[in-house]
Amino acid sequence: MESSSFLIVNDQPIFINQAVKYLQASGKLANFIGEILRQYVIEQEIQRRDDIQISPALTEQTIIDFRIKNQLNDPQTFQQWLQQNATDYPTFYESIAFSFKLEKLKTLITEPKIPEYFIERKIFLDKLIVSRIVVDNREIAEELQSQIEEGGSFEKLAREYSLTEDRIFNGMMGPVSRGTMPDQLRALIDIATPGQIVGPTEIDRRYGLFRVEQFLPASLEDMQLKQALQNELFEQWLVEKIQKLTVKLQMS
Repeated sequence: MESSSFLIVNDQPIFINQAVKYLQASGKLANFIGEILRQYVIEQEIQRRDDIQISPALTEQTIIDFRIKNQLNDPQTFQQWLQQNATDYPTFYESIAFSFKLEKLKTLITEPKIPEYFIERKIFLDKLIVSRIVVDNREIAEELQSQIEEGGSFEKLAREYSLTEDRIFNGMMGPVSRGTMPDQLRALIDIATPGQIVGPTEIDRRYGLFRVEQFLPASLEDMQLKQALQNELFEQWLVEKIQKLTVKLQMS
């Protein structure tokens, strides 16, 4: 295979085989090839399907909106911007159209799978806000529990006795995924009500008192969450497609 020029640097050509060696030396060849394969699979799938049609008017209006937003209304200014970004209008137009086709492809591939995938992942998607007091023996935990039951301040006791860094926030943890909680703790918290104290519970040789502040159940009505699930499913689909490819690296 005859090597061809890939870049011209200071009037000197960098050939494809040389560029590949540079990428190998830097440890970035796998990522480079991986990105090529991703684009190849996506493009092949878009071309294969008849249900991915993007209106030219939509693409043109998006470009108009982009130019207005970025103060590129003047044709000369826009042309300079294109040159600075190493592109031209036809290429820029195709990139915008491609972005719409990609989103349509993602929807077509993932939409039927999202409800089931959501159910599979729900235990990790559901979150809750919890406050805790963690000490190193059960007797102290039980004594603190008694004090709280008698009207003691959970927040004050957390600041004074808890061994975890969140004691400076009165023991309040950030949103915690249900799926990442120890099984025995999750079982107790799932049947608790906001404001209720559960424990003492042994976790990692320490003993904790936990107060449920708020349950944050996941929902597909959350468009940001739905988009994240769509991206995960699409990435899984891409990986499966790439793994089935026969790839050979040819260099002179």
